[in-house]
Amino acid sequence: MKTALLSTAYLAPVAYYSQFFKYDRVIIEQYCNYIKQTYRNRCTIATTNGLLSLSIPVEKSDSPKIFTKDVRIASHGNWQHLHWNAILSAYNSSPFFEYYMDDFIPFYEKKYNFLFDFNEDLRRLIFQLLDYEPEVTYSGEYLPEALFDFRGSIHPKKDYISSGEIYTPQPYYQVFQEKFGFQPNLSIVDLLFNMGPESVFYLSPKA
Repeated sequence: MKTALLSTAYLAPVAYYSQFFKYDRVIIEQYCNYIKQTYRNRCTIATTNGLLSLSIPVEKSDSPKIFTKDVRIASHGNWQHLHWNAILSAYNSSPFFEYYMDDFIPFYEKKYNFLFDFNEDLRRLIFQLLDYEPEVTYSGEYLPEALFDFRGSIHPKKDYISSGEIYTPQPYYQVFQEKFGFQPNLSIVDLLFNMGPESVFYLSPKA
């Protein structure tokens, strides 16, 4: 059984979601130390002004190291309102936004204490909307051997697209493509709001 290891991620990029279709099972880590400036608490969407990174604020830990599962979302600021307004502004003219928007609104109204819980509830929603049920488990404190580990490679500051080893982007319709051209590997919501039910076929391995 081919198993991929992924970090938890906030509205992760298309490359992240494509791994669920390539591997028999995906393990999502809980006990690795939390790392800043990763997809764990940020995503990238396309707006009329170009790419925009949305980051969830997290509380500072008293310890220099903290397990990912224990990271708390910071209570200060109005990030949920800001994120939803940004998503609404970016995708309200996309073909499928109105079809899916009511599914996402509760995530920007309900208070979550832990980043991991918020991310995972969103991930489950995404697969529900894709009508796809991958085999997903969560890591214990010790990881099994023989894993395809993508925790460090699927990263906002690493160029893993040009090599094609992890993800080879194929163009799909995007709202602002006439202005900016096709922009690869954006948040999964970019694919979902633009392609709707056909997103599952885009993510599936090509024969």
